[in-house]
Amino acid sequence: MKSTFERLATLVIVALLLPLLSAAQASSTKKQMAGLIDDNMQFAVKQYEVLKNNTPADRMPRSFANGKPVTSDTEWWCSGFYPGTLWYLYEYTKDANVKAEAEKRLAILEKEKRYTGNHDIGFMIFCSFGNAYRITGDKKYKEVIDTAAVYQVTRYRPSIHSIQSWNKSKNLNCPVIIDNMMNLEQLLWVTQNGGSGKYKEIALTHANTTIKNHYRPDYSTFHIVDYNLDNGEIIKKVNGQGAHDTSAWSRGQAWGLYGFTMMYRFTKDQVYLNQARQIAKFILNHPNLPADKIPYWDYNAPQIPTSRDASAGAIAASALLELGQYVNKAERTTYVDAAAVMLQSLSSDAYRAKLGENGGFLLKNSVGSFLANSEVDVPLTYADYYFLEGLLRYKKWYL
Repeated sequence: MKSTFERLATLVIVALLLPLLSAAQASSTKKQMAGLIDDNMQFAVKQYEVLKNNTPADRMPRSFANGKPVTSDTEWWCSGFYPGTLWYLYEYTKDANVKAEAEKRLAILEKEKRYTGNHDIGFMIFCSFGNAYRITGDKKYKEVIDTAAVYQVTRYRPSIHSIQSWNKSKNLNCPVIIDNMMNLEQLLWVTQNGGSGKYKEIALTHANTTIKNHYRPDYSTFHIVDYNLDNGEIIKKVNGQGAHDTSAWSRGQAWGLYGFTMMYRFTKDQVYLNQARQIAKFILNHPNLPADKIPYWDYNAPQIPTSRDASAGAIAASALLELGQYVNKAERTTYVDAAAVMLQSLSSDAYRAKLGENGGFLLKNSVGSFLANSEVDVPLTYADYYFLEGLLRYKKWYL
């Protein structure tokens, strides 16, 4: 039986060793993540050469299905992700061929700076030209972003205090979708970089309305809120891409997490930080989140296990890494560790393609719209974009 002195000595030794063990573990994790990031980036350069060769010069890559490339015109909402991903690759590798391809794709995309067909001009222009300007400082790219903001706010509807997402249809009068939070970054950035204050004002109003009308008490979000444009009243709240109207569509939850984290970056308003933290808690503590932290297409899908959505995992990972910049050490550890698991999972054979396969896309197993049987268990261009963004954020902030 140990004496009191021996017990105290043991406690002292443990107290002295724990910081050393923690430091060694942290060093090992950093080394592992550094290798994983470099491997993914070098792989992506080779894989995206395949993607380039599969994509006509006047089109953008969209997916790969039934053994064939699926492409889009530049009006498709995802058209900015491919050039944006190329800029991320160039940022890491400084590969001149990657830059040349990015510039070629920007040239065919620039005409969309006056697009008003829906709210997605932020995805289209800021994810592409925004990265180009950030990396190169070339003012011609900023001019494109500034122009896009002018046209983006033409969809702002004062009666509903929001930017209308889609046009009126037989099923929806004036729909606003949670995805719209992502496009506010372009407006905030333009105001911050010499543009009119009205862009920020609209972005703040839209975000505040989203908190009020899209979110449930558990901090899950509806996909769509449909408004009466005449009086601003809510007609209905539905999940266009979710399992049912009260379910939590996984990519929608990730859009919200990312969007409100971004809102805090620009405003430092604690309301947005709290919203992001609560959404993160909903996602990370959900009983249906798999051990590898890549969610099913809906957290409340009727048959689990079911299709995973790698895009939702990639978006959430990138968002969590930024959120970790704005919270205390303990909370940061929770977010960063979860994001690391997500990035490691996405880098595994379960989700990452083999070289030359998958049409040139990096990630497999994303879901566009499960209920419509559209883009199920296929690569999607935005999954690759946020995957690489997450890897670069980890390198920048946590290595």
